[in-house]
Amino acid sequence: MPLVGYAYLHDALGLKAIAPTRLAMIKPVTRISMIGDCLAVPQSVAPANDSVLDHILFALKHEGVNLSILAQSLQVISAEQLLQELAKAPNGVFIRKACFLWESLTARRLDYEVPVNSRFSPLFDPKRYVTGPTVRNARWRIEFNGLGSLNYCATVERTPELETLLSLNILGRAKAFMATLPPEMMDRAINWAYLHETRDSFAIEKEEPSEEKSRRFVQLLRQAHEGRELSEDYLVELQNSTVSNPFDKAVMFRHEQNHLHNGLRGAAGVSYVPPAPDLCRELMQELMTFANQASRQIDPLVAAAVTAFGFVFLHPFMDGNGRLSRFLIHQTLCHSGALENGLLLPVSVAMKHEEQSYLAALKDFSLPAREFWNVTWLDAEKMACEFIGHPSIYRFWDATRCVEFTLQMARRALEVELREETEFLGRYDRVVKAVNQRFDVRGSDLSRLVMMCLDNEGKVSRNRRKQFQYSVPEEVFEFIEAEAGKVLI
Repeated sequence: MPLVGYAYLHDALGLKAIAPTRLAMIKPVTRISMIGDCLAVPQSVAPANDSVLDHILFALKHEGVNLSILAQSLQVISAEQLLQELAKAPNGVFIRKACFLWESLTARRLDYEVPVNSRFSPLFDPKRYVTGPTVRNARWRIEFNGLGSLNYCATVERTPELETLLSLNILGRAKAFMATLPPEMMDRAINWAYLHETRDSFAIEKEEPSEEKSRRFVQLLRQAHEGRELSEDYLVELQNSTVSNPFDKAVMFRHEQNHLHNGLRGAAGVSYVPPAPDLCRELMQELMTFANQASRQIDPLVAAAVTAFGFVFLHPFMDGNGRLSRFLIHQTLCHSGALENGLLLPVSVAMKHEEQSYLAALKDFSLPAREFWNVTWLDAEKMACEFIGHPSIYRFWDATRCVEFTLQMARRALEVELREETEFLGRYDRVVKAVNQRFDVRGSDLSRLVMMCLDNEGKVSRNRRKQFQYSVPEEVFEFIEAEAGKVLI
């Protein structure tokens, strides 16, 4: 079946862009309709097969905004073609969007000074996309409302899954839940969250942090509540605090090419290649501007997801990017004012339990982006990386899956990780109190025994009994099990 819209543009022009996930094509239907992942288009309303501009206008009208494809396909449109279309409908919303984008993305200006007699129209339909603050273009009466700028912009579609997650008010519920806890219990739950967020963030990188490294990372997490804005100096400071090897510590964003490795030999082992250093530095400035401004203007969890995943896809350092990207979720939430009084939502703990889903969210962008690099193995770990794509691949990316995943993990962090830990602490306190009322047991021994018993489904194992046989009477083991049985019901 003949392709139309973005799919047509991608194939007919041979664009160096990630292919659209939903294809629009001519089908034997009477009206435009979604059939699975296909936009079925009747022949009678399909754009002319040889008109690139007609396909652009069709895509803007029926498929939303794909800036990566538009940035490349608008390059082949002449000013005369746009002026001819304007003459037909000088106030048409989609030709105005095309003209606005043509001027913005090609840095050229149409010889057209007729005032537009129409209300302002948003570039991104707020019913279809999560949108950002608006910047009005009076010439075309178009409002740019993307998540970023026309130099760097993420798109987030309002899928049914995302709409459900956004409606849950996860951050509000997290604050309300913590407020119900007694002050001492809240402090202990927060301390647990900081320690486990640190442990699991390193564990995702398959690293066992030293005590000093863990201490520094916990300190970083706590400092996020100071509300500092992102800058190159601040991110360098953070990177230096998360790596141990002095040779891996950065002084600025990278000035050499890096890549991610999956353990295979040679070029097959390169699973992702981020943008070249110059483009990376440019886009990092755009991402930091977005993070500093948008966290207070859009849903904080959406801002956190775009910032964290955007950071890891740009990979501005030679080491430490993964840990920093997860820290940026916390930092963005703090900067937005969504997390107060030292509260931390242990998202990395949730991610550690859902590592395959985390990898799938990363691959949603990294896998297709990898196709635009020719990688040649030189020797040892040295690779030659040649970019055969277009910069718009990195400038304009679909963050929908990454945002969905981040909200899913925030929900799990609240409904599973935090709640389970506070429930555990409550059970622990009840058992310890009951034992102390009847026996005199050394505090450190009792604490370890009760935690081990609760973690072992209410049983003190033979090894633990043997370990503590000379410091804890046998009847204490039986009593701990009995009390644990009561609280675990």
